[in-house]
Amino acid sequence: MKKILNLENLDCASCASKMESAIKKLDGVKEVSVNFILQKIKLEVDEERYDTILIEIKKICKKIEPDCKILDK
Repeated sequence: MKKILNLENLDCASCASKMESAIKKLDGVKEVSVNFILQKIKLEVDEERYDTILIEIKKICKKIEPDCKILDK
């Protein structure tokens, strides 16, 4: 399953890189790209694990950049 998540208040490229590295380590994540300029996360994940992965991604983002929000419509 491919998904694009919008970010809000991601303030630095270094934080985006840290998020990407941490998200890549999650079980079920096949590909991930965190784009600081576009404020987006592009994901390819196991569809049946998406909800669990999304919860973990939100935790990672809050830990690295507390003001950052994921808008997962």
